[in-house]
Amino acid sequence: MSLDVNLLNSIWFIPLMAALVGWSTNWLAIFLSFHPVQPVGWRPWFGWQGVIPRNSERMAHICIDQTLERFGDLQTIYERLDPELITGQVLSEVMPRVDEYIDEVMYELQPVLWDNLPLFMRRRIYRWARQQMPARIEAMVEDFGQELASLIDLKALISHELENHPALMNEIFQEAGGEQFRFLKRSGAVIGGALGGLFMLAWWQWPLPWMLPLAGFAIGFSTNWLALNLIFRPLHPVKVFGIEIQGLFLRRQPEISAVWADKIAHQLLTVDKIAYAIVHGDKAHRTRAIIQSHLRPLLDQSLIMKLTAQMAVGVTGYSELKQAMNETALSATDHMFSNASFTQDRADVVASMLRERVAALPPQEFQQILRPAFQEEELLLMLAGGAMGAMIGLLQLAATLYWFA
Repeated sequence: MSLDVNLLNSIWFIPLMAALVGWSTNWLAIFLSFHPVQPVGWRPWFGWQGVIPRNSERMAHICIDQTLERFGDLQTIYERLDPELITGQVLSEVMPRVDEYIDEVMYELQPVLWDNLPLFMRRRIYRWARQQMPARIEAMVEDFGQELASLIDLKALISHELENHPALMNEIFQEAGGEQFRFLKRSGAVIGGALGGLFMLAWWQWPLPWMLPLAGFAIGFSTNWLALNLIFRPLHPVKVFGIEIQGLFLRRQPEISAVWADKIAHQLLTVDKIAYAIVHGDKAHRTRAIIQSHLRPLLDQSLIMKLTAQMAVGVTGYSELKQAMNETALSATDHMFSNASFTQDRADVVASMLRERVAALPPQEFQQILRPAFQEEELLLMLAGGAMGAMIGLLQLAATLYWFA
């Protein structure tokens, strides 16, 4: 049997293989979008990292920029978090330990003198601190709220967290768009099969061996191109034969916004992580200055307390005492927001705000949060699909020659 006859006998196999090409290449494009989470090989030509993990930081930064632009500034977010509740949380952690904090400072500076100080004087110091602390903390929390934008770099915080949790954006896309990705795989098979039917007509006229891998490449490339475009286009709903069509992710903007907001609020921008960044971040010197400005009056504004403190540590050690108080206050912040219930409650507030703002973004702006991650890699994803299609075409050619020989 001649080669041309062998190839013609396999004509019925073409749409089936084309459907396999369409499904497998769409599966590959989706897989390469998520995996691997960590870079492998040597980029850009001999390595790869999933499109979404590699661009997760960029997407999160755009999202925060878009959200803050609609909020106005961090002060607005802070006010929604309810400063009174924050003050109450800080007081609930600090007040039971005021005596402990004072002892810690004094035993560090002058342990012998503090041990020998009359008990009534120590009790007076404890009592004075407990009386003054609520007003000082309330004023301090208010100052932190007003200065929040200058105390924390949200982008740096997000970058740090995503570096430690590179799979977070994968979770967002998989949770919010799982059904859409499954649809893309199925549609790849349908579209591939349809393209295979068209190729079958050309194959009937020109049953040339090299056309099989070429057709596989064309089908793989085009189904990946179509899949990537179906995610984000059309931008606005349009009707085709009475059916409303819109980009798959754009159509699910409310659902994606909810998942996005929940993940960011509960895993990236939690109250305890923000507090830690304020105290230990690049702008910690400003935090120290605010704390110092509110703690110093505990001693300076009371002559009795000032004299008592100077008796304990000496006049020359008085400045060291204030510095030690400042350092103790900084270290105490590490556990002030460790209450899981409080952190969860405030995260729910942030999630609600983010969800509201992201869901309200116009389609063009919402697209710009997600689209840039794929734009830079679209050609590579399509070429990968084309390469897989060509390989399947070669396998089909080999099978044709073997089974129909």
